[in-house]
Amino acid sequence: MSLFSMPFVDSGVDAALHGVALVVLVGVVAAAGYGFWKVHELPIDKAHKENHQQIGLITALTWIGFLWHWVWVLAVMVAFIDTGKALRKIRDVWREKDTDEPVSATPQKEEVNS
Repeated sequence: MSLFSMPFVDSGVDAALHGVALVVLVGVVAAAGYGFWKVHELPIDKAHKENHQQIGLITALTWIGFLWHWVWVLAVMVAFIDTGKALRKIRDVWREKDTDEPVSATPQKEEVNS
């Protein structure tokens, strides 16, 4: 074998290897497209699973997210964050009562035992 000779050139193996490379290329591109689609549909799947009240909004944001990706991030936030529960927690922080006794404004007299 010479340094300049190329294996599989002008043989049936050459065409077979090109066919295998084409199948692998198409398979990889299809798998990448399917994976991208499944990741992109996560907000809609989560909204349907949780029976979210804003399914229409999440679906619209997800579709718009194909063009503007930051909108897809908003769809993920709306789908995965339970806003009602979060607002109730914030409300409860403001309504939290102190367990300490209230401090009176008038000083109390100390009793002196003689």
